[in-house]
Parts: sequence; structure tokens; C-alpha cells
Amino acid sequence: MSAKSLELSPSVSRVRRALASPLSRRRFLGGAAAVGLTFHGLPRAARAEGKLVFYNWATYIDEDTIPEFESLADVEVVEDFFASNDELFNKLRTGNPGFDVIVPSSPTLARMIIADIVQPLDHSAIPNKKNIAARFLDEEFDPGRRYSLPYTWGTVGVGYRKSAVDAPITSWGEIFDSDQYSGRIAVLDSAEDMIPAVMRYLGLSVNETDPAAIRRAGEVLRRAKPHFKAIAGDNGQDLLAAGEVDIAVEYNGDVVQVMAEDDDIDFVVPKEGTLIWQDVLSVPTGAPNPLAAHAFINTLLDRDVGARIADYIQYATPNEAALALTATEYRENPAIFPPDSVMRVSETSNYLGEEYEENISRAWDEFHAA
Repeated sequence: MSAKSLELSPSVSRVRRALASPLSRRRFLGGAAAVGLTFHGLPRAARAEGKLVFYNWATYIDEDTIPEFESLADVEVVEDFFASNDELFNKLRTGNPGFDVIVPSSPTLARMIIADIVQPLDHSAIPNKKNIAARFLDEEFDPGRRYSLPYTWGTVGVGYRKSAVDAPITSWGEIFDSDQYSGRIAVLDSAEDMIPAVMRYLGLSVNETDPAAIRRAGEVLRRAKPHFKAIAGDNGQDLLAAGEVDIAVEYNGDVVQVMAEDDDIDFVVPKEGTLIWQDVLSVPTGAPNPLAAHAFINTLLDRDVGARIADYIQYATPNEAALALTATEYRENPAIFPPDSVMRVSETSNYLGEEYEENISRAWDEFHAA
């Protein structure tokens, strides 16, 4: 299917309408970035035309950047959304159906490089790369950043309603090995996030590959499943906000978004630690409009645009220039930027090979079937 024939599904249209509504989760930056965006995203040589298809996580960009890019670049942007890295990978593994820019997590990006699903970037067409903090410019999963540039980073932890728990959540054991909050818990429908979380509970590395350890993690999940109310497809924060659950294993930024609306919600990384992830911007092999793709990535890495996106989605930005423009409460929020005590017991998740992918997929399927 070509980019021209790729249309928004009704569910995606609903997401876009929600983002555009006055009730959407938005807190504006103070100062000039809020009232007069200086748009440095489009160098003259990178101007493009036509259509660009952006395959992204839902609620993962502010509502102004795309319309501004469309106007300045004379490019129509079509958004489509995925709910998991597996969905993203499987959508592209047999060929690109028309996507120009994608946002995989780092282990999936490494997997895509091996499978020839992504193409090298032309860094000369992305001058805003200069805004990225130096520590993000050379990663094990993408040496020299040949195939990707960083968009956000974060953690997996526990969002909870303070008034509904006996005491603040402190351990993964309260999720995986207790009936204390039975029927009040949502967990992520994601093997690549939940299996590593269980590994930390068991005192193992988030990158543990031993098949016996993976089977043991699966057993922990199957034993805990009767106490889970929902296995949520990246909407546990909404269930938490709506009062349908009192505890949700979720990505930190998603919980921070609802914390801004409800003082009774908090987020914690359990004492055993967690996985640290990074989401990246990449151009898939066979992208119909690579010129527009590079211009769009450059726009997302603009200083002012990056600050606005960070303030909107409430995930940690690797954009050092943008970070300097963000509000103090964003920069100093420990749910967004974990303290050293959390970082010391947490690990970056890596791509661990196809055998590992098969083993965790099997464990996850068995968990679903239990």
C-alpha cells in the first residue's frame, strides 16, 4: 500500500480529535516558547513537498508542530499509530506499507537494523542534531547514530492512586507476588517491558536471556494474573485516571500526564529497579518521501519545538538545547528524570537476539492463555 492510499483509521481520527480538543492534556511552556515559537526546523536545502506518513505512539507529539510543519514545508502529514513495538516491527518486516518516519524503542531499532527495515540517515540534512546531548550520540544499539536520533527516554514503573493504597508502592512484589490489591491492577500488554520488570523483582538483569529465567518470569506472571484487572494496550494511565484501577504498570510519562490533572495519582520506580528505554526517530527502508522525512526529524529536534513537545508529552528529552527552555517543574520532576538512587538499580534494555524474542513471546502467549 502506497503512502497516498494510507488513510487514518477511525480510532486514529478519534485520537487526533482528542489531541486537538480544549480538554487535551496540555500545559503550556512559560515565556516566548509558548506564545511565539521560533521555528528553526526547516533548513532551506531540506524543504520538501508531497505527503509524509508518520507512524508514532499515540499522544506522543504536541498538536501544533505537525500543522506548522505542514504549512512551512508544504507537506501533508498523515499520522498513524501503533500500540507496541511488536506491532511496529511486524507492520514493516515484510515491506514498508508507506511510512516515512517511525518511532521505535531502542531494542526494536537494533532488531530493525539487522532485518534491514531502516535506512541510514543523512546527518547533513539534520543540522538540529547539534541540539542533542553528547551522551546520546553514540549508543550500543546504533553506533554513531547511523540509523536513528533520540526522541525521548524514560522508565517503566508503577502509577497508583494514593488514596486507594495502604502505603506508597515500593516493590514489584506488590504487583507480582501479592493479593493485597487484587482486581485493582492494570499491567502493560508488552512482553518486552513486563518480562524485564519481573526480572528485576527476581534480582536478575533486565537483559537476562537464560531460557529457564524467562520461564520463571512467565510463571510469576501467570501466578499473578488472577489479581490483574486489565492487561492494557498502552492505556493503563487512562484506566487509572478514570478510577477503573488503582494501580497501573506504565511508562512514566503517560502517568505524569494524568498526574498533572489529578493530585491523587503518583508514580514510582520500585526499589528493585526497572528498565530504562529510549525511543528514537528513524526512516524505514523504502520510505516514499525521504527528503520530507529528514526535514521532519530535523524539525522535531529543533530547540523550541523540542521544548514544546517535552512539555506536552512529559517524557524526558535528550535535546539539551530544548531542556534549557522547559519549565522548572519539568526539569526537576523525579518521575520524569529519575534520581541517582533509581538509576543505580536500573538498566538500559538491549536487543538480545531472535531466540530471546521467541522465548519472551512464548512466555507472554502462555501468560495471556492462562
